[in-house]
Amino acid sequence: MRYRMAFAVGLAVGYVLGSRAGRERYEQIKRTAQRLADSPTVQEAAGLVGAQVSKAAALTKAKVGERVPFLARDGHHDTGTGWPEEESKPEEARVPY
Repeated sequence: MRYRMAFAVGLAVGYVLGSRAGRERYEQIKRTAQRLADSPTVQEAAGLVGAQVSKAAALTKAKVGERVPFLARDGHHDTGTGWPEEESKPEEARVPY
């Protein structure tokens, strides 16, 4: 309960201070953030981080594929059912629900 009260007080103080700063300060912060985001240095860093995340995701997918065989893409026919070995049935052989 004590933490909820502290959070509520912090929220109220932040709201009051933010509303006192007004629209002009908001616009100034927004312009600064936009300039920073458009900076070539930041764009380059974002590209590098994105490449590293993609590489890590591929590595993780490969490791998970080793432990969960039906997630691996090693030539199995994907039937869309989640079980690569299962052959899909022709349309007329399927049971209607």
